[in-house]
Amino acid sequence: MIHSHVLLAHGSGGRLTHDLIHDLFRSYFCSPLLAKGDDAAVWPANLPPEARLALTTDSYVVQPLFFPGGDIGTLAVCGTVNDLAMVGARPLYLSAGFILEEGLPLAQLERVVASMARSASEAGVHIVTGDTKVVDRGSADQVFINTTGVGVVSAGIDLSGANAMAGDRVLLSGPIGQHGLAIMTQREGLQFSLPLESDCAPLNGLVDAMLKAAPTIHCMRDPTRGGLATTLNEIAAQSQVGIEIEESRVPVPEGVRAACELLGLDPLYVANEGKLVAIVPPEMEDTVLDAMRRHRYGREAALIGGVCATHPGRVVLQTSLGAHRVLDMLSGAQLPRIC
Repeated sequence: MIHSHVLLAHGSGGRLTHDLIHDLFRSYFCSPLLAKGDDAAVWPANLPPEARLALTTDSYVVQPLFFPGGDIGTLAVCGTVNDLAMVGARPLYLSAGFILEEGLPLAQLERVVASMARSASEAGVHIVTGDTKVVDRGSADQVFINTTGVGVVSAGIDLSGANAMAGDRVLLSGPIGQHGLAIMTQREGLQFSLPLESDCAPLNGLVDAMLKAAPTIHCMRDPTRGGLATTLNEIAAQSQVGIEIEESRVPVPEGVRAACELLGLDPLYVANEGKLVAIVPPEMEDTVLDAMRRHRYGREAALIGGVCATHPGRVVLQTSLGAHRVLDMLSGAQLPRIC
């Protein structure tokens, strides 16, 4: 490509648009369905009996674009893959839509696209269709990405926030707060003695291992915006159950804890991009925990609490001092622009 920055003409649909697609996007997104160059990707359904399709979409506007542990491209793939995985779907295909600001260095765009390709390869999904638009300088913030994902849910799998039952156990796949704090410290130029790095990762492999061990898991969610506390509130409201967790059981990295204390933040409300919460029947607790801990993204999985019939729709935290307090849903934006 002869240009070093995005030009308005890259979005005109003419020669520069075709050069951008051919020289950049297609060199990283190598799906045969995308290579056909048609207006839509078409593939045979071939669904197993009683299998169902899952569809999700999300948009990513994070600032800064690059941060310790990932970038906007990593987020765009992992976030959509994880949303499919949380309903028990095996992710298959993604679309990728880009809104580019005039003047964006093409080297930065290539870094983002390369990250998307790596993350898609790790997750075993294919980017099969997409779109590119260029807007005037000052009309966007370098690059925004929208991804839509399609997956298949096998027969017998039924994961939903409405499935939690009294007596269920609440499992967490690992330490919380890393993504939100990594974004904030990078954005504000803060430095701590303990490094902070995003946990951004595709979780479909972990979910697959969990469902193979226990297909009757009731619910899974990834605690992204609003953090663990907000996610648990969403489940409690959907299922009209109470949820109680123990502060001492929730894994919080020392660097996250120190940064939160300094900045006046609560790690229970800080975003994650590579963790999941699972609500499982009590008899499946040990089986699921073992499956999680055998996977690279679940090695520090922990039992953090349980589901109860009292105080439906509420989440209660037992503090390390033995007191109890209600964990409300996040009000406002604790950390803006984190995904």
